[in-house]
Amino acid sequence: MLSKVLEILANSDDFISGEDIAKSLNVTRASIWKNISKLKSMGYNILSSTNKGYKLIKDNNKYNKLEVEKILKTKILGKEIYFFDEIDSTNNYAKVIATSVSEGAIILANNQTNGRGRFDRNWVCEKNSGVFLSLILKPCIDIFSVSNITMMASVSLCNTISFFTGEKAMIKWPNDILVNNKKICGVLTEVSAQMDKIDYIVLGIGINVNNKNFEGELLNKATSIYKQINKNVNRQEVVSYFLNDFENNYITYKNTFDINISEYKKLCINIDRQVKVVYKGKEIIGKVVDVCKDGNLIIKTENDTIKIVSGEVSLRTSSGEYI
Repeated sequence: MLSKVLEILANSDDFISGEDIAKSLNVTRASIWKNISKLKSMGYNILSSTNKGYKLIKDNNKYNKLEVEKILKTKILGKEIYFFDEIDSTNNYAKVIATSVSEGAIILANNQTNGRGRFDRNWVCEKNSGVFLSLILKPCIDIFSVSNITMMASVSLCNTISFFTGEKAMIKWPNDILVNNKKICGVLTEVSAQMDKIDYIVLGIGINVNNKNFEGELLNKATSIYKQINKNVNRQEVVSYFLNDFENNYITYKNTFDINISEYKKLCINIDRQVKVVYKGKEIIGKVVDVCKDGNLIIKTENDTIKIVSGEVSLRTSSGEYI
């Protein structure tokens, strides 16, 4: 009912009476009044006039559950949406509800106070600016195939960032998305599994969308969609584009258990680059020669060829520094 009332208001450029809205929805005027009040409490600017009715002052930057639902065209992902104005971590909440919700449920937040990246690093958040999204997936795969999900998500995030910025987004193995060598997005995949099967996967995503202020060490390391195009973007459109793109690949993957590794390699900035990797407490320097379908990085050193399952990777710049 709430979304229907909002749709009627959004489609009118003038005042529309409560009686007319009630008739079109076959409900009472009291019901319309309650829904208008609820919309106002959600931050919608709705003018009320005794003689004229209601008029919505449109705001293209409004970001909430209703705005996401309006434009989402997916078949599986986002059919259940849990939206918070503020939360400690969307991934934390996703893990609490994962076993009781359908596959494809998403958790979104306008602000995140304790976002995390890999190795429990803090994800710095600028309120009312970014996309903080956790997606619950329940594919019939083993634990060794989970990296396929992260790889597919990374490709879809590159497609999303490239669409909104007009710049080529690249993957820095294993989970960073870069634009012009600056981080714009990160992926954190968390898994609950038994010996023989996956219970659920929580795909956590943080995207710098309308972030304008980067300070300290982030000044030269991070960027946002806004920084690239110098204008705000509707965050619900970013969410919708990513989910649509990812769902197409995910549905195919569930049927074939195969990913387009060549597409991933084209976007992986590590390939053919000199890197420094901290792996199992050791520092490894070499050239990345390949990425396997299982997500492992293949590095050729002076004396050996090494498969890297996980680790901290730094790229060698033209000046010889590792960043």
